[in-house]
Amino acid sequence: MHIPDGFLDMNIAAIFYVLSAVVVGYSAYRAKKELDESKAPLLGMVAAAIFAAQMLNWPIPGGTSAHFVGGALAGILLGPYAGCLAMTAVLVVQCLVFGDGGITALGANVWNMAVINVFVGYYIYRAISNKSVASFIAGWLGITLAAIFAGIEIGISTSFAYGLATTVPVMGMWHALLGIIEGIITAGVVSYIATTRPDLVEVGA
Repeated sequence: MHIPDGFLDMNIAAIFYVLSAVVVGYSAYRAKKELDESKAPLLGMVAAAIFAAQMLNWPIPGGTSAHFVGGALAGILLGPYAGCLAMTAVLVVQCLVFGDGGITALGANVWNMAVINVFVGYYIYRAISNKSVASFIAGWLGITLAAIFAGIEIGISTSFAYGLATTVPVMGMWHALLGIIEGIITAGVVSYIATTRPDLVEVGA
């Protein structure tokens, strides 16, 4: 799902840099006020686990790439604001150190995976009373919507070879399928942590 350099027109890239900067900045403000110091080490552990999981990806036709994201899991465990910061840190390191995702597209990648995925996943989880079902749907829907946003961004860009009619269905379809696995993993991890450390999944917004 990481969009590389050259896929986005500069005006599109700039818009998503601004949007992401606003949300990440606000998230930093809220997380500083709300994140319990006892849970601060969890932020680093979640970010490290997601970083490792995201490194396994493969190209898909008419899109960018498919891989696990983990945004919903970050939101559920850390809350939406700290989850957004954890995902942003992962994406910045991947971009600057490993070349996974372009520098010009970093704003769009942050928007898709650290904003859409995290916040949608978190609020879906909070809205559904059955937490096993909630965490599965959060993991599935979070990655699917993030992929659809990526498809829209590259699809409206004149720099990319394919239009919306190709990019949105391809990105959405592949990640909806992958999202089933991500939903199962999210539900499994959340269920395990809720049993052993229920305090870690009771973070408020």
